[in-house]
Amino acid sequence: MRLDIIFVALLAALVAAGCQSDDAGDSRLKVVATTTQIGAIVREVGGERVDLDVLLEAGADAHDFELSPRDMARINEADVVLRHGLGLDTWLDKAIGSAGGDAAVVQVTEGIPVRRDASGAVDPHVWHNPQYAATMVDNIARALAEARPADGAAFEQAAGRYRATLAQAEAEVRDILAVIPPANRKVVTNHDALGYFLEYYGLEFVAAVIPSANKDAQVSAAELAALQDLIEREGVKAIFAEAEVDPAVARQLARDSGIAVVEGLYADSLGEPGSGADTIHGMWLFNARKIAEALK
Repeated sequence: MRLDIIFVALLAALVAAGCQSDDAGDSRLKVVATTTQIGAIVREVGGERVDLDVLLEAGADAHDFELSPRDMARINEADVVLRHGLGLDTWLDKAIGSAGGDAAVVQVTEGIPVRRDASGAVDPHVWHNPQYAATMVDNIARALAEARPADGAAFEQAAGRYRATLAQAEAEVRDILAVIPPANRKVVTNHDALGYFLEYYGLEFVAAVIPSANKDAQVSAAELAALQDLIEREGVKAIFAEAEVDPAVARQLARDSGIAVVEGLYADSLGEPGSGADTIHGMWLFNARKIAEALK
């Protein structure tokens, strides 16, 4: 065998051994988060003390998500699994039972009062309400501290800093939305996913093109005709379409009603890195600017 081939083989073996050593020596808390919102909060609270895996990618639909074998392995290896609950990540239920492992499974929306959407179902989009987002921060910090008591103080300090960031963003959103005249504060959305945000900031939710928090719900021609009449009667200025939902029906309704359609708001998911909406507070500000620009 040639010496250069032997050298390459030995080098590859040494690199592989080094990688294995690094993995074995990683003492960080292994955390799996089901959604982009939970993942974003864990990054703020856990920082470098946490080895984080987020199951849903930015823009992915939680309702249609299917776990891959790799996802199952990540769940099996986790110390903590942080889930949203409220019907948003029910696909995790079966996975927890079959993946093995002994991870603590924590619902981060525990203690949050919920609203119901236009169809009567529980609306899971609680992170759009700043108070409820702060509760999620507290629940996540507590879960991390219980799993790793030695880092508990650090987790709580980081949570406090992020709660302050959320409070500052909440105040900025109020200032952004203050330019909207009272007569223009009526909102129609593509599907019923921004109710918590609208209620919190005093905007009036008139209706949704898809009258459900589930974007896959169907809407009839008669319902669309009734909605067009309602839009004209209420003097609604724009329909707001979320980035994660096909805006085709909203576009047609806007054309038929003679109003604008504003696309690209984030409702079900946070944005891609660099979008400006890849954090909870960034997403609030991103959406608020679009809404204010259309309604002012």
